[in-house]
Amino acid sequence: MRTLLTFFLIFSFAACSNSDVQTNGGIQTQEIEYSSGGTTLKGFLAYDDSIKGKRPGILVVHEWWGHNEHARDRARKLAELGYTALALDMYGDGKLADHPKKAGEFMNAAFKDWEGSQAKFNAAKKLLQAHATVDPERIAAIGFCFGGAVSLRMARGGADLDAVVAFHSALPLAPPVGPGQVKAAVLVLNGADDGFLDPKTVATFKEEMAAATEDFQYVSLEGVKHSYTNKQADEFSKKFNIPALEYNKEADEQAWAAMQDHFKRVFSK
Repeated sequence: MRTLLTFFLIFSFAACSNSDVQTNGGIQTQEIEYSSGGTTLKGFLAYDDSIKGKRPGILVVHEWWGHNEHARDRARKLAELGYTALALDMYGDGKLADHPKKAGEFMNAAFKDWEGSQAKFNAAKKLLQAHATVDPERIAAIGFCFGGAVSLRMARGGADLDAVVAFHSALPLAPPVGPGQVKAAVLVLNGADDGFLDPKTVATFKEEMAAATEDFQYVSLEGVKHSYTNKQADEFSKKFNIPALEYNKEADEQAWAAMQDHFKRVFSK
């Protein structure tokens, strides 16, 4: 009864309609509006309605560009794997940056107002948990670049998540963590040639996380640069003269397979 009530309470402000639902085979996708602290947020939900029963829910946290097609595509791919996925909105109103300077401003504002960002993440989490296809006790998050850092910071703060997977992610050293404080099983998949990563930060982060949880793995992908999962990375690299960005199909597929193994292990417990 409590779960059912939560479902109706949350979706009362979601402003969804049947016309928002799109079907591709068994995959259903839906535009969803929700809110946090008076800010309207725009999410994208994907699930396979041919699957019976409840399944784990996965939050997808976008890159610093904002809630874009890259995040939505990953939500669809997760639905194809049998999960219900919600590509969330960390900036509000689904806004997107068209230049690295603007993306940096959005990202820095989100981290500066971390209390507000936590609330946005948790609003999406509650929305996902309330969906009819989701087992609310089995929730994970994946994130890319900025989104990876958001997911990792939530985990370091003790968020009730079963798993976190971070791709080409910044590595937050906040908040401080101690033994047993991280509940999630954490997997980080970063390029060994990621020019945005400071080796000292990498070493400190790995040491702290290994002490905070027994279920932590950091994978360094040889010869791989930043943003290796985003097919627009090469375009952005040329357009904005950022040589650190490069799509890598092999690394993308390798990391996605590692994520699948991680989820299978965690959710089979």
